[in-house]
Amino acid sequence: MASRTFLCFNHGKFLLPFTTTKFIPASRRPIKSLSFSSVSCSLNTPQPTVEPKFQMGSTPNVVKILEERGLLESITNENLRLVCSDQTAGPLKVYCGFDPTAESLHLGNLLGLIVLSWFQRCGHRAVALIGGATGRIGDPSGKSQERPELDLESLEKNIAGIMEIVNKILSKNENLGSEQNSNFVILNNYDWWKEVRLLDFLKQVGRYARVGSMMSKESVKKRLESEQGMSYTEFTYQLLQGYDFLYLFKNEGVNVQIGGSDQWGNITAGTELIRKILQAEGAYGLTFPLLLKSDGTKFGKSEDGAIWLSPSMLSPYKFYQYFFSVPDADVVRFLKILTFLNMEEINELESAMKKPGYVPNTAQRKLAEEITRFVHGEDGLTEALKATEALRPGSETKLDWETIEGIAEDVPSHSLPYTEVLNLSIVDLSVSSGLFESKSAARRLLKQGGIYLNNNRVDNESKRIEAEDIVDGKVLLLSAGKKNKVVVRIS
Repeated sequence: MASRTFLCFNHGKFLLPFTTTKFIPASRRPIKSLSFSSVSCSLNTPQPTVEPKFQMGSTPNVVKILEERGLLESITNENLRLVCSDQTAGPLKVYCGFDPTAESLHLGNLLGLIVLSWFQRCGHRAVALIGGATGRIGDPSGKSQERPELDLESLEKNIAGIMEIVNKILSKNENLGSEQNSNFVILNNYDWWKEVRLLDFLKQVGRYARVGSMMSKESVKKRLESEQGMSYTEFTYQLLQGYDFLYLFKNEGVNVQIGGSDQWGNITAGTELIRKILQAEGAYGLTFPLLLKSDGTKFGKSEDGAIWLSPSMLSPYKFYQYFFSVPDADVVRFLKILTFLNMEEINELESAMKKPGYVPNTAQRKLAEEITRFVHGEDGLTEALKATEALRPGSETKLDWETIEGIAEDVPSHSLPYTEVLNLSIVDLSVSSGLFESKSAARRLLKQGGIYLNNNRVDNESKRIEAEDIVDGKVLLLSAGKKNKVVVRIS
């Protein structure tokens, strides 16, 4: 899913907002109250770990913070640093967009929400923009071929799912910024694009777009050189995104657009339109690095696919486990870019990793806890920690049916009739459930003390399943070592 930027809209007849009247800089205009009828921005109670809000007059420079933490790739104008330090200029309005190409955002989109959150924490206002219009086209940035077209039902479902995630995350920062109104809003660019007439758009916007400049964008050049090529529809995407920035800048006082480094071409398309059409300054773009591992590969894919932010698509337990398994080579950098821990604490963790007596995975545990809390809240973290402890081989925590079922979607499962399971040997069950491919492999690990039944080590090869082994009469949990598990449902 591409990170995108978009809009808000005044319902009614579409009017392209181009006039010759004097432009008033966003920093000097009164901030309008934004609203969106299809999403509730009611705000949750801030989490206990959230830092206290900054006092007026002591607002830190968000660009400096992002740079220090490795979250700054490029900015379109160095003046943005000065604007962020100007206590008299008032808060900036910053937006990041998300095209609804799936029902949930994934780990690749998370940096956009984190950067928006940093702006909130530094007293600015966040705008999350859902591409209800542009999602029908698809951003070609970083893609080797055109996205499949979405039907309207899927599109609406995706929009609703993404809005829920964004609202849940950004509302946690509500009490960290300005005391005037909410410091975030969620908008949908279809609210204005549905009224756009092609001839008006070409006349009033297209005439300012230079084809040579559009073709020089990195995302366009790569696609033109590929075997798939690029359709005219995709080619216009950067112009649509650029117009979104212009509209928000002029009508809603939005000053800054953020996105991943692959969005640079789309972002600068917007700043160019603002400069040419409105003849105005004060619009800035900021990009952050893509989420990569130390070996240069993408961070955000598991063996089963994307790391989704929705608990209905990836449980908090599985989400937590993914971050708990981050290699030592990456964990400190991820603590800096994916959490809000202060740098002193992160540096202490990094220093401790190099000292004798360091408990392995201490830094990973902190990373997993912080990012799970940020995405899934305290309840989600509690669920993940409970499952992690209960499902640890050798754990003394008593298992129950609900805990095992809570991870059933995240581990292999197998259903067997009660009559077939009762009195079945542990070796035979390990093979019939798919935990091992052969009895010899099962026996070999059993002799090494590596097979667990409901977290209890099996020491006897002749062990057979008894009625009391079946948790709540419904399930069994078999483990081979610490990571390989299978849930056996009893039918």
